[in-house]
Amino acid sequence: MAAARCGKGTPVGSEHMQIGEVAARTELSLRTIRHYEESGLVVPSARSRGGFRLYTEADVDRLMVVRRMKPLGFTLEEMRDLLEAIDCLDRDGEGVPQERDALLERVRVYERAASEQVLKLRTQLARAEEFAGTLRRRLERTGPPEV
Repeated sequence: MAAARCGKGTPVGSEHMQIGEVAARTELSLRTIRHYEESGLVVPSARSRGGFRLYTEADVDRLMVVRRMKPLGFTLEEMRDLLEAIDCLDRDGEGVPQERDALLERVRVYERAASEQVLKLRTQLARAEEFAGTLRRRLERTGPPEV
């Protein structure tokens, strides 16, 4: 689906933080944050006089969206597409109804895909818990090891 491009804006007067603080807050490595930057998922909102990357709370929010999408199996392109749709919705407010409806549908597609993945993960978790329980019962029947 071809959509209008809406760039990411930085709120005026927003407080900046360096990449180390962003890494601590998002629990992502510096390398991962830089990779996401190279992939176009996040762009530092500013640079310090010394050339250090500076990020805002909005940048942290973007990274958290990416962090939540990754374990659900979304590709970098899908992450980029969802972030773009969210940016456009946030920026355009009411906007042209047809464009807004198309953006909302894009977000709904990702919500449905995420919900499907959640169901699959719940099934996997239930199977893993069942397996761990089977092993635990086996160990209990066998008794403690002799010393």
